[in-house]
Amino acid sequence: MEAIDWIIFFLFFCALAGIIIWVMRRKTNNTDDYFLSGRNETFLAVGAAIFAANIGSEHLVGLAGAGAQTGMAMAHWEMQGWMILILGWVFVPFYAHSKVFTMPEFLKKRFTMNTSSTLSIVTLISYVLTKVSVTAYTGGIFMNSLLGIDFWYGAIGLVLLTGIFSVLGGMKGIMLISVFQTPVLIIGAITILILGLLAAGEGSVWMGWDNVMAFMGDKKHLVHSNPADPLYKEFPGIGVFFGAAIIGFWYWCTDQHIVQRALAAKNLNHARKGTILAGFLKVLPVYMFLIPGMVAAYLNSKGVISFESNDEAYGSLVKYLLPVGIKGIVVVGFIAALMTSLAAHFNSSATLFTIDFYKNYNPKASEKRLVWVGRLATIAVVLLGLIWIPVMKTMGNVLYEYLQKVQSLLAPAITAVFLLGVFSKKITPKAGEWGLIIGFLLGMFNLAIQIIKPDMFQWLLDVNWLHFSVFLLLFTILLMIVISFFTPQASAEQLKGLTYFTQTKEQIIETKNSWSAIDVVSSVIVVAICVWFYIIFW
Repeated sequence: MEAIDWIIFFLFFCALAGIIIWVMRRKTNNTDDYFLSGRNETFLAVGAAIFAANIGSEHLVGLAGAGAQTGMAMAHWEMQGWMILILGWVFVPFYAHSKVFTMPEFLKKRFTMNTSSTLSIVTLISYVLTKVSVTAYTGGIFMNSLLGIDFWYGAIGLVLLTGIFSVLGGMKGIMLISVFQTPVLIIGAITILILGLLAAGEGSVWMGWDNVMAFMGDKKHLVHSNPADPLYKEFPGIGVFFGAAIIGFWYWCTDQHIVQRALAAKNLNHARKGTILAGFLKVLPVYMFLIPGMVAAYLNSKGVISFESNDEAYGSLVKYLLPVGIKGIVVVGFIAALMTSLAAHFNSSATLFTIDFYKNYNPKASEKRLVWVGRLATIAVVLLGLIWIPVMKTMGNVLYEYLQKVQSLLAPAITAVFLLGVFSKKITPKAGEWGLIIGFLLGMFNLAIQIIKPDMFQWLLDVNWLHFSVFLLLFTILLMIVISFFTPQASAEQLKGLTYFTQTKEQIIETKNSWSAIDVVSSVIVVAICVWFYIIFW
């Protein structure tokens, strides 16, 4: 980084301070403003915020590193623009009509208080032990490989800076920075891809592409169906698609830090259009991070760039290929992306704690007090995330795959509960409660077995993680159906407006009036792009 790059860096921090001052001068002492940005965001802000919340340092470091190591294998988790459409077209109307702040709050209305509390606990634990810590850990690696900043200074600095921004700026600040950083991030990442391909092809993008694909060999394919393929054991054939879809449904349609952005929309029309925009944007990370990781592996083998760990692949591309000035702008965009993703987790954690725990026990708490409790909860998550970073530092260069494996144990039970909860009025409250609890405990039991590796459970260790995810989903669904035969059904009043078959006439009309032919055509294009990608790289 040269002087002009550091000047751009300084101006970025001035802009952050300006956003905080602007937000704090507005009315922020109510929960709608602080947690859902006043439920008044346009589709541009919603789409950008959903995309920005997803793109974190695990992409800049983990996904690029996965591309360098396993090629296209992890692309299944990124080519999921079609899954975001399910959020907008199917689930957002139910969430919006129920007037909830959080996903556990929705489950409390559909099932029981215990179901809500279980999801809150599971979500908070997963945020602290994976999302927050992993983002900080990989952010430290990225800034060390790119700027030469010591790992600990980079990781801790990122967490503290984002924590301050989240506490003071709330959702409004997060949504605002998302709108500005998303185009910078996309343009910067595509620039890096083009420059990398030019370097790989000695001035020709197409030759560079051919060279990189030839270098990756069988790793350039999405599906590995041959048992002799070295990647088959981890990514067994078509099972990868179904395993990734289960994780994708949990993440895009039920996870608090994604859905919360859609709920900030001013109405259903903007919420749906925001998810469609996010669906278009979601097809980009493969080209922004995963393929550049493959390009970095090729250039490293040719001595054009140099790195020792695959975690350093993306930072090395930025360091060696971008010219002065442009480098500063791109780095600012990347750091803003890291902050936005981390801030999304902070804000969502604060929302879960405040709405699902504190407010339940203090129903008469004022709006101002709830906002301050949210800020204190954010500080607590920041501190817990910092404490857990040393553990994440042992994850090595399999971090992105590790994240998906842990999420594959959390996702099936939550997926089953939301799917059956919305699409079946016959699933009883106790079925939802016990389905979520037992499914989660079975997932955590598998995780414990993977860590301890006892001989008596060798048969479980031999089950592929993606296959286990599918089995756990089917088991949880079957369990909920069986329990529903022996437990009381919810009343018609409790189910009103919460399932597909118990919507009111007003809700049906509102949902129908919220979409147009443009929304349908745009959604079909998103799906077509995803199908085309699978055809090309199958």
